[in-house]
This record gives sequence, C-alpha cells and structure tokens, in this order.
Amino acid sequence: MNCQRYARFLKITIVVTALFAFLLVSISQTVEASNTPKYVFYFIGDGMGVAQRQAAEYFKQAKEDNPTSKLLMNTFPVAGLITTHSANETLITDSAAAGTALATGHKTLNGMLAKLPDGKAVKTLVEAAAEKGLATGMVTTTRLTHATPAAFISHNTSRHNEHEIAADLADSGVNFLAGGGYGYFVPKNDRLESNRNDDRNLLEVFYRKKYNVFITEKEIATFKKFQPKGPQKVMACFTPSHLPYEFDRVNDKRLLPLPSLAEITEKGIEVLSQYPKGFFMMVEGGRIDQAGHLNDALRSCEEVLAFDQAIAKAYEFYKKYPKETLILVLADHESGGMTLGYGTKDFLKVKNLLDNQVPKNKLKRYNHDRAAYFNYLSQEVGLGNLLDDERSIIERSIIERAMDVVEKNGDQEKIYVAIKNVLSNRAGIAWTTQNHTGACVPISAIGVGAEKFGGFQDNTEIAKTLAALLNLELNV
Repeated sequence: MNCQRYARFLKITIVVTALFAFLLVSISQTVEASNTPKYVFYFIGDGMGVAQRQAAEYFKQAKEDNPTSKLLMNTFPVAGLITTHSANETLITDSAAAGTALATGHKTLNGMLAKLPDGKAVKTLVEAAAEKGLATGMVTTTRLTHATPAAFISHNTSRHNEHEIAADLADSGVNFLAGGGYGYFVPKNDRLESNRNDDRNLLEVFYRKKYNVFITEKEIATFKKFQPKGPQKVMACFTPSHLPYEFDRVNDKRLLPLPSLAEITEKGIEVLSQYPKGFFMMVEGGRIDQAGHLNDALRSCEEVLAFDQAIAKAYEFYKKYPKETLILVLADHESGGMTLGYGTKDFLKVKNLLDNQVPKNKLKRYNHDRAAYFNYLSQEVGLGNLLDDERSIIERSIIERAMDVVEKNGDQEKIYVAIKNVLSNRAGIAWTTQNHTGACVPISAIGVGAEKFGGFQDNTEIAKTLAALLNLELNV
C-alpha cells in the first residue's frame, strides 16, 4: 500500500514538475519575444553631426516662426554619442568604413565595404535579418550603389567599384530598394543615361526575380500609386545619379514630381509591412553629408528636416505598434566641421539663410570678369554690401580656381563653396573643412530595446547590440 501511494505521489510530482518547467519556458519565450522588436528602423543621417541637428532645429523654428518647434528625432527618450574612427585608428572615417561598422559591428579601412582589413567578408545586419526571415529594405537619397547602402549588401575592397556593387544589389534579395543611381543598372549606349562600362543590363535581373521595377522620372506617378497586395518586392530608382537636394526638389518645378525621402519611406513601410515576420529597414539621408562637403548651411538644414520628416513616417507606424517597433536615428560621421558661432558673433541668425536661396545649378559661372561677377553676386545672389573679409573669401577662391592645373568643365566648386561660406557666416555658422571630421555623432532611439543604445559608445557597438537584440548572428 505504501509502495502504491509512493508511486502515485511520484507520478504526480513528475507531472507537476513537467508542467512547471513548461510554464517557465513559455514565460521565458514570452518575455524574450516582448524584448525583441518585430519592426526595426535604422535611420542613418550621413554626415549629420550634433551641430547639423541643432542648426536644423533652429532653422525649423525660424521657418515656422515657432521658437518651441522641435525636430522629432530630438524628442526621442534615449540619446547618446558615437565615436567613428576607422580600423587603422584613422580619426577621420569615410562612409564606407563607417557604414561597415554600423552594418556589421566591425572596423575596417576607409573605402572598404563589409570586409575586414585582411579582406575577410563579414555578415551585415541586412543579410542576417533576411536569414532570420525578416523582410529587408534600403532607402537612400544618394545612388543605391553609394557607400552607405553598399556597406549593407556588398563585400568589396573599394566603394568605387559601383558596377560590382550594382550587381550585388541585384543579387541581394532585398525586398524594398529605393533611391537614385539607375545609371549603374542600365548598359552603356542604352537609351537611358548609363554609368556602366559594359553591356550588362541589371534591370533584367530584377525583372526575372519578380520585382516591381520603377525606373526614371517617368515611373514616379506609378510608384506613388503602387499598392502592395501581399508580400511583394520593389526596386525604385528615379535618377541617373543622386536624388536632388530637398531644397532644389521643392523649388524647381521640373524636380517636384520626384518623391521626398518621407514619401519613399512611407511606401517602403507599406511594402515591408505586408511580410508577416516583420522587417529591418535602413533609411539614409545621404545628402546631408554632401551639403556639408560644400559648406552649404541652407541645404544641410533642409536635408536634416527632410530626414526628420521620413522619421515621422516611421514614428506614425511606431504609434500603431509600440510594443513591436524600434526606431534608431544615428549618423556615420560628421561632415564639414559645422560650427555654431562665427568669429565674435555670439548669436545665430538662421533667418538669414532663408533670404539667400541660390540653387547650385543656377549659380552663374565665373567668366574671368571679376567686376561683372561681383555685380552679379550683388544683384542676383543677395550678396550686396560685401564686407572686406567677405570679398576676400570669394576673391581667394577665384584665384585658387585659376591656379588649378586640372579644371572640370564648368566646375564652380571653389567659388560656390566660398559664396556658401559667406552666406553661412552671415547666419552665424562657420565651417572648418570640406572633409569629414572625427567628431562624435549623436544617436537617439525609441521603442523596444531603445534603452540599450544610450550613452557613449563606439559605432561598432550599435550593430552588435542590435544583432543581439534581434537574435541575429553576425561574424565574431
């Protein structure tokens, strides 16, 4: 009798223990699932340092005549700073090395894409996300073959091998691709403007792989009307090279039909949200960097505002799925050495930028008649009553341009940058370089796991932390 009772007790104990273990596993899985975002937005403002974000917020306040207006990205609850140096301890990185760090969690040499300095390829977040079954998307205002997007899908020793990078994009399987640069996907001597040096037509690859393809300005309206029905793939490439600066897009009637970064991001969300397992979406505001290279404060601010509007589209999605969404906003490096404050001027006057809106492509070419050119700047560019130091800046650029041994046809860059420096200085903004700098860049975050991305850290840590959060496997 005692033996029977003991056996019965033992059976009950085993059942209860098994049930308890099952409940523990279930609870553990539930907790793990709740801490793992299903939808991830990875916003990269190329060249967007702390000063660029701050200046753009002041610019937004001036445009809206509202001193309390904020950039959405500046309201996110988690914030931090990121170091950006390259693998060989070069303080100043380029977008390829910085993009590789953000995409793979590894340092590399400037110019290299998703490869270690010894040439070993390393897995990217986009590739790891796809392996896990997540849909993937990449959006940029530059060419799709440019350094930052390339770092997420291509493994190459040089960012300049854009013909090879274009082929990698065609083979990548990324579910939503959108930006500029169709010139690297169409063959030379094609009816479309081509940058290729061979007869390979990579658009045919996308068609074979059942992509909905939207190429050139003629496909813009069709792209905007496209409504995905179930999981579908999209390749959209509207311009032969980069998309235009936002300021030029909205102020040139010929460019206005082109979609904004916010519109492209919204379409990407529509497409990727059709995939049941979730998605990973990288969105690059690529021309913030290029405005910095040209020391153009106006276009820098406008590009940051356009980037913030794209973030707003993700934020609208986040509000619908707050327990499943993570939004990260960061940068790969700073460009231009933007400084808020010029000389002895203690106050910004960003409203001055609104009064000096000179499209780069409409700036008159200097024709060796200095008096006539300064009269043109006074009458049509808004640079009347030049101070002696302002005139000296422009005159020095004219002299330097004349001394160039090799001059691109019609290239006005030195003079253009000088004019933009004068306009920036009048707003209380200065630039220290036309290159990148080694300054830390900001990160802000909201959503599931956002608290892991605050504080002071290296760019490689961002990718590693995100991979761990998503249970993705990157190379050790």
